[in-house]
Amino acid sequence: MFLSLMAMALATAGGSTDPVVGRWQTQTRGGVVEIQKCGNSVCGRILTSEKLHTNPALTDENNRDPKLRNRPLKNLLILQGFSQDGAAWSGGTIYNAEDGKTYKAKLTPEGPDTLKVRGCVFVPLCKTQTWTRLR
Repeated sequence: MFLSLMAMALATAGGSTDPVVGRWQTQTRGGVVEIQKCGNSVCGRILTSEKLHTNPALTDENNRDPKLRNRPLKNLLILQGFSQDGAAWSGGTIYNAEDGKTYKAKLTPEGPDTLKVRGCVFVPLCKTQTWTRLR
């Protein structure tokens, strides 16, 4: 009995998820981004948006690199390169498909269902969005 309880406790402790992992509703145009563990980091992909509902074949037409403009927006990797910084993740980047630019980013959970996503050209030129967890 004791061994079973220990095994369950260890499995639960090892299986705990990071508070940023999950599906998030963005502040803009019905966007949904899924954040998951990527090795020792986290990364995020576009799942859907109002524009993707209308046209699922949308491509990354605003990308600054002409060779990347034909890649689909659906499942596009937009968050990557983060390092854990306490409860937050910093040092990563966020790609904005609307302007085709990549910005320095920080992800900060504020409770179980709220995520502050900050993108910066350089500090103090930053913009912060509040994303809401989807269940």
